[in-house]
Amino acid sequence: MGAGHAHKLYRHGHSAVHRLPPQCKITAAFGFVLVVVATPREVFWAFGVYALLLAATAAAARVPAGFLLKRMLVEVPFVAFAVLMPFAAEGERTVVLGLPLSVPGLWGAWNILVKGTLGVAASVLLASTTELRELLLGLQRLRMPPMLVQIASFMIRYGDVITDEMRRMRIARLSRGFEARGIRHWGVLAKSAGALFIRSYERGERVHLAMVSRGYTGTMPVIDEATATRTQWARAAVLPAAALAVCLAGWTL
Repeated sequence: MGAGHAHKLYRHGHSAVHRLPPQCKITAAFGFVLVVVATPREVFWAFGVYALLLAATAAAARVPAGFLLKRMLVEVPFVAFAVLMPFAAEGERTVVLGLPLSVPGLWGAWNILVKGTLGVAASVLLASTTELRELLLGLQRLRMPPMLVQIASFMIRYGDVITDEMRRMRIARLSRGFEARGIRHWGVLAKSAGALFIRSYERGERVHLAMVSRGYTGTMPVIDEATATRTQWARAAVLPAAALAVCLAGWTL
């Protein structure tokens, strides 16, 4: 359960949010996203309150808004998809700024955009306050299937190794005068990708044999079984509980 190195999303800090056990933060973020998804799309004010709740959590974690916004660019493809929906969807049409748009498409675009943005923001905030190793430990404590935790652990640990292998192969191609400039060079890139796959597969087999020779039986040793206190669970529950209250108000009002 290694991978103790910090990732690009993590921001080192000593806030109350950083100190919460990872299983508490994972559960809180997951609960918050579920509540957001369950909120009627017509209740506009509720999503504004959700954004304020996330902003308050970020302020408590001392994570700058700019730090979060830069890392939320990962949702750009979803934004592009949402923008195209009013043009492609069928149904009743309405005119907005001189453009005929689908009413169901507008509602669908709004639904995807607002809920996706809030979900991404919650995920980025979780990653900003929790190291990768702690995330894996949190999933382990939440009784996630051990095999999935191991796969995630190895993916994180050896992702940099594979990336470095790709860099060395690229340097080797450049040193031989190769530079991809068009479709004619796709064959060389495809062969490089195949070679990278073979090397990665062989490296995985060597790592597996090394682990078996050291007593690996299919399960990783549990490094830390520390449990969260009731106070820590209560603090983590503030965000999803407040969101749930907003959601219930949105359904009843």
